[in-house]
Amino acid sequence: MEIRKMVTTVEETYIEGFKQAEKPVRVAVAAVVIKNPYAGRYVEDLQPLIEEYAAKLGKLLPVKALEALGLSGEECEGYGKAALVGLDGEVEHGSGIIHTMLFGNEFRKVCGNAKTLLPSAEKRGGAGSSIDLAIKHKMDAKIRSHHMSFEFRIPDAPRADEIVIAAAVTSSGRAHPRIGSLHAELAAQGEQQE
Repeated sequence: MEIRKMVTTVEETYIEGFKQAEKPVRVAVAAVVIKNPYAGRYVEDLQPLIEEYAAKLGKLLPVKALEALGLSGEECEGYGKAALVGLDGEVEHGSGIIHTMLFGNEFRKVCGNAKTLLPSAEKRGGAGSSIDLAIKHKMDAKIRSHHMSFEFRIPDAPRADEIVIAAAVTSSGRAHPRIGSLHAELAAQGEQQE
């Protein structure tokens, strides 16, 4: 793998909505900046790119993010992924890496054999562009307390011929969740329909 740089960011939120959090909400994002071998041209077969990066990054990035939080894979509660493609590339190039079972299965294994699909974001942008990583609970996508996003950027990436691949992990859900359970809402609708 040709990696120009790796960036890890950790955010800890202690006060949300003017109220102290019961415990800090901790989010880590680990990202790599890689060369896009298909920048500036159309290539039909993306399999070589997928084989080169998907499984390796699906394992490496969540490991780095978990290390930054000091958590084991079992201890993390939420996760997400993103691809930000430089201006001479296609969004499909980033999607090819993160939207495969090679990437997702490795990521889920690292996170304690998680069960849910990894929420994602992908787009094209210039150096310094931000991307919002969608995050959900790793075992049950209907647990609303873990539905959140995290804005991430690298000032000098992606260059036109690069791709940023990022992984997010969390120690918990939002600080003061109080919109209720989707499971409860679905159950209530079922009762009303009968």
